[in-house]
Amino acid sequence: MVITFEEFQKVDMRVGKVVEIEDFPRAKNPSYRVRIDFGEEIGIKSSSLQAKKDYTMEEMLGRYVVCVVNFPPRNIAGFMSEVLVLGVPGQDESLVLLEPERAPVPLGARVF
Repeated sequence: MVITFEEFQKVDMRVGKVVEIEDFPRAKNPSYRVRIDFGEEIGIKSSSLQAKKDYTMEEMLGRYVVCVVNFPPRNIAGFMSEVLVLGVPGQDESLVLLEPERAPVPLGARVF
């Protein structure tokens, strides 16, 4: 499916920094609950993150991630996930999170 550039611009992808993380045992798949700081304009948002098999809490805390910030909040096992953290499949069905190559970058920086 082909979309226009104007349609692509509607997807608001921003860089944030994981500032809090905890286990999310109620989730269907091994997950964390994270709080991500997107800077002054957007603030801190929550997300459910199915990264527990591939990243430790220590690896996640302080990590810069790329997220979609303009989807409606979604209830995941009683937890409101406000943003979608982006990743791609790695080898052996692992998760590889998208992150800026040269962090740190300004919090809330828009992907273009």
